[in-house]
Amino acid sequence: MVIDEMIYLINARTLADFVKSSLTMETTMLFVDLENDPPKLMTRAEKSHATTQLLSAQNLFSSVFHADGIISDHLLRHDSGPHSVGDAESLVDLSCCLKECDVTIPTLNGWLLGYPVIYLFGKDYIERAVCNLSTKSLHIYQFIVDRVDKSSKGHQKEELMSFTVPYDLSMEGSSEAWAKSFLAEMQVKWDKCKHIWGSLHMEVNACYPQAIAL
Repeated sequence: MVIDEMIYLINARTLADFVKSSLTMETTMLFVDLENDPPKLMTRAEKSHATTQLLSAQNLFSSVFHADGIISDHLLRHDSGPHSVGDAESLVDLSCCLKECDVTIPTLNGWLLGYPVIYLFGKDYIERAVCNLSTKSLHIYQFIVDRVDKSSKGHQKEELMSFTVPYDLSMEGSSEAWAKSFLAEMQVKWDKCKHIWGSLHMEVNACYPQAIAL
């Protein structure tokens, strides 16, 4: 999948299920509103132009990726030769479609990567969002896994994912309700991959304000 200059390797069926769970609110999401200083934590129930635009993007994904893995054919690019619709080698380009939405790439990526807390701001607020985030201390949430290395009969520690949340909005660190809930969800997913991952745990570290690129 291509969006502007970003390339995403996806499984169409898995993405379709994820989009569905987002639209039906089965997936818990919180937002950090970066359009205002100081940033504030928002739920999906709090409507704003930025949340409306994200919902528009989610509906677009829902129309493209289907539960049976079929991708809307008019968006397919067959640069590598002929494929059937939904083929693993098919390339779908959403760049033009998403230009109609005011959603920013950091907000879109936060959602696509499944972050429990997503930075939210519109395209008219990019400079303000950068300024607001660059002047704030942050908590870095890291999810660490031990990959089972059969060749050496040992474990190799790797970072599975990481994201940041303004320190003032996550004072309790790993004890935040949403953090504990997200870790529990990750544990369920890890349980299906025990033959690959030896263990999973969350680390939370604070960092001082620094220049941020969004």
